[in-house]
Amino acid sequence: MSDTEQFEVGGQDADPPQASARPAGQRIEQRLDIDPADAGRRLDQVLARLLPTFSRACIQDWIDAGMVRVDGRATKRRAKLAGGEQVHIRAWLAAQDDHDPEPMDLAIVHEDAHLLVIDKPAGLVVHPAAGNWHGTLLNGLLHHEPALATLPRCGIVHRLDKDTSGLLVVAKTPVAHKSLVEQLRARTIHREYRALVVGVLSAGGRVDAPVGRHPVRRTAMAVTAAGKPAVTDYRVAARYPGHTLLALRLQTGRTHQIRVHMAHLGYPLVGDPLYGGARSAGAGLAAAAATAVRRFPRQALHAMRLGLEHPESGAPMQWQVPMAPDLEALLATLEGPHGCA
Repeated sequence: MSDTEQFEVGGQDADPPQASARPAGQRIEQRLDIDPADAGRRLDQVLARLLPTFSRACIQDWIDAGMVRVDGRATKRRAKLAGGEQVHIRAWLAAQDDHDPEPMDLAIVHEDAHLLVIDKPAGLVVHPAAGNWHGTLLNGLLHHEPALATLPRCGIVHRLDKDTSGLLVVAKTPVAHKSLVEQLRARTIHREYRALVVGVLSAGGRVDAPVGRHPVRRTAMAVTAAGKPAVTDYRVAARYPGHTLLALRLQTGRTHQIRVHMAHLGYPLVGDPLYGGARSAGAGLAAAAATAVRRFPRQALHAMRLGLEHPESGAPMQWQVPMAPDLEALLATLEGPHGCA
């Protein structure tokens, strides 16, 4: 915390919640003296620099809601400062999501005051949405740590698809949330995956192809000129009859990025129903192994490694988890005596 961040985080609603309930929000009280050197600069820009604990969007919301007073008066976010003003912030950091806490057996890989790292199993939805309002990771996180309700998306800064397994980091404080979002934008969070694809690759490489909404299938993504920049690095980790296990590193984080990029190269992920890998098996497999590949019930994708800078100390941290059991069993079938035809 910098010298300017002497903010006061206070209580909850008038009636204290039960132990299992979520806090409704946190009160923020802050007084600042504007430096004369900031003359001519926008109010929201100066406050974002002085209060790095909170996002600029959050500060803009406070200004728009009249929670920020400059020399006793409410003003606009774009107001230019003269320098020397006194700013008084009395804001409310409200709970962001109206979702229910639900008991859940979370596979916690790491936890401290700022971070929570989870090994997500395949089949678990990360965030509630139409058709999945309960039983999501977010519901389980709220039960584990009710204070997460005050953070955007309850601290979830990136996602894994429902049927992708592996490591996912959650912020527990505003400081951590801001830091992780900035690290994601700066592409300094390292994410390495394992994916089993249909086909045999001779070498690794890089896919640099924009990803956006599919022009026809609205539930799918595609490589398209109208998409956002997307870069995936990959290398061969192992080869099997008709299949390749890849180690992949994301340089960007687009929806379905790995699945779209590998299908674009002509090597769809095993078990992927959306991008051509479902019910597909490469050549050269024995009957039992081919059946195991075709029956694999999800995309064969696992987030194995995660690296980042700790938001409070700045120390580099890295975690690794074993392959998901179902994917490990499939690989064992492919490399066993019954893998080859």
